[in-house]
Amino acid sequence: MWGRFLLNTVVPGRARLIWNYRTFFTMQLKTKEFESLFTDGLNSIAELFAKNQFELRIAGGAVRDLLSGKRPDDVDFATTATPDEMKCMFQAAGVRMINNKGEKHGTITARIHNENFEVTTLRVDVETDGRHAEVEFTTDWKKDAERRDLTINSMFFGLDGTLYDYFSGYEDLKNKKVRFVGSASQRIQEDYLRILRYFRFYGRVAERAGEHEPETLQAIRENARGLAAISGERIWVELKKTLVGNHAAHLMEVIYELDLAQFMGLPVEANIEELKRVWEQSHNWSPKPMTLLSALFRSSEDVDRLDLRLKISREEKNLGLFLVKHRRDLVKCQDQPNSLKPYTDFIIDSREPDAHSKMCELLKYQGEEQLLAEMQRWTIPRFPVSGHDLRKMGITSGKEIGIILQNLRDVWKESHYQMDKEELLSSVTKS
Repeated sequence: MWGRFLLNTVVPGRARLIWNYRTFFTMQLKTKEFESLFTDGLNSIAELFAKNQFELRIAGGAVRDLLSGKRPDDVDFATTATPDEMKCMFQAAGVRMINNKGEKHGTITARIHNENFEVTTLRVDVETDGRHAEVEFTTDWKKDAERRDLTINSMFFGLDGTLYDYFSGYEDLKNKKVRFVGSASQRIQEDYLRILRYFRFYGRVAERAGEHEPETLQAIRENARGLAAISGERIWVELKKTLVGNHAAHLMEVIYELDLAQFMGLPVEANIEELKRVWEQSHNWSPKPMTLLSALFRSSEDVDRLDLRLKISREEKNLGLFLVKHRRDLVKCQDQPNSLKPYTDFIIDSREPDAHSKMCELLKYQGEEQLLAEMQRWTIPRFPVSGHDLRKMGITSGKEIGIILQNLRDVWKESHYQMDKEELLSSVTKS
């Protein structure tokens, strides 16, 4: 149990470990990543909170990043000050506040030295319905940590570098384990989206696939139906992050094994083996989430149903439809297996928006590494002849112009897009 002994240990270049009599584990981090956070803006905010005798700590994902030796892109803060106390403090100091839509949940965003600082009051959940929570504010750091989803997300850093870890999150992070804080069922029932957050963080933290705690999977299975009440937009955000993380194919297989798919807009009769194949051959090439997900789809109707439930973007839906339609009929030429021509000809003739990007995703889906590299270097050439050029030659019939342009386009494609305007028009003259 943490907190039974008092021991200071120096870890060279990293941290000073401290065992406390209190029931949490601390260590003092002194790394260049941590120290780089202290801009003029953060120093000013820190001085302001200290002057008004409120505690301010780094919270959430930034703690996880710092413990992993990374400099976080975004830093969230937690405090013992209430929103009203923060507003009074910032107003008195002449600090501008912006985007205060989160105030009812305790979040105030201050802007100082051209930086935004999002600061949230410590909270406890008074009442939850599986989607939203009624909260009340507290000054108890452990109670705030207790309401968070995963142990690796329940830690705080003091601005002196002291880690406050109430639920062995640091140990789990070192061991690459993903566990809920306390009871998995209770945490899930507070917000059913935590089911998908579990998978997302497993893909980010766990070293190997398939090392889930059985009781965690059982809790997820028992609470699967709760996902039906979660908005599609929230589900899609988490699902996309899972698809671009590690172990994506394994995690999608688990999602199906636990009967979650039916509540998420995913096809019930999905092609899991196809997804595993596509992921295995393409995950090193950073496929888009929809590229992997399309492997589950058996028809365009599956894409439509996904869109109906998850409210995916038009671009994402169009990519899904494109891949389902062309993953089998648009393939490399067997006579010239290293030729891009079937793909480039399609792009030249296509009216598909962003056809080049879609074609790159198709090549990822098909596992065509060499062709993908060539396609990424290839730029779409411009067909050099226009109807205006033909009219200058005395051809006035619109129908005839259309036929000639199509014929010239075919000739141009056969030349691998090398023939210029003069060469193409000369062929019209000869005919």
